[in-house]
Amino acid sequence: MKLLKLIILLSLFLSSCVRSKSNSSNNSEIAIHKAVVKEVLQVSGYTYLRVDEDDVEKWIAAPLSKVQVDQTYYYQDPMEMKNFESKELGRRFESIYFVNAISATEDMNSVVSDDSKPSFSGSKRDPQNLGTKPEIQKKDVNVISDNSTISIAQLYEKKEEFNNTRVRIKGEVTKYNPAIMNVNWLHLQDGTDYKGNFDLTATTQDEVAVGDVITIEGKVVLDKDFGSGYFYKIILEEGKIIK
Repeated sequence: MKLLKLIILLSLFLSSCVRSKSNSSNNSEIAIHKAVVKEVLQVSGYTYLRVDEDDVEKWIAAPLSKVQVDQTYYYQDPMEMKNFESKELGRRFESIYFVNAISATEDMNSVVSDDSKPSFSGSKRDPQNLGTKPEIQKKDVNVISDNSTISIAQLYEKKEEFNNTRVRIKGEVTKYNPAIMNVNWLHLQDGTDYKGNFDLTATTQDEVAVGDVITIEGKVVLDKDFGSGYFYKIILEEGKIIK
């Protein structure tokens, strides 16, 4: 459960199913951290940085970022994760700090992201431009539910009825971010829409690819708050791909 208290930036993956919230209205209320990068490790969804901050060595995980060794960068609002395992790196960090963004300037207006690659998506605490808020585009898909599945529109329309139950959804994978918080994250669309809600986020241990049409069974969870501004109105957890 402690892992589920993280995030980040989660750059990768949402917004139609995510709500942004803020704990501060003034940028000056959030401390600015200054660090010199000593080592950079890139994976599919994160940039891991070993930094020197006030003569203390620590590890930071940020959305995919183009940073240089021996250069100085800035960040805000870190969330510490202890005993965190990165499956992609094949290593465990005794302590690592997840941050929303890395900036080349102290005013946090020069975020050094790498937009050419996917990153975790969630709604960031972004009233002070802490990072680029991801936008979910409605895809031109038309996946018909069968007798064993419900549509995304039905899920949103009757979300209270489905809360804490397991359902099956059939749709097309429109975004995929592997190995974040020890699970794979995906976005699913089927072409249906309920009051502007057309995209569903799900987590799974199974591997998929963007463009796959899948049936996934998982537990419906409402108002899921991972902290640090990552809030999901609906998320499908513990997903299993039905063959």
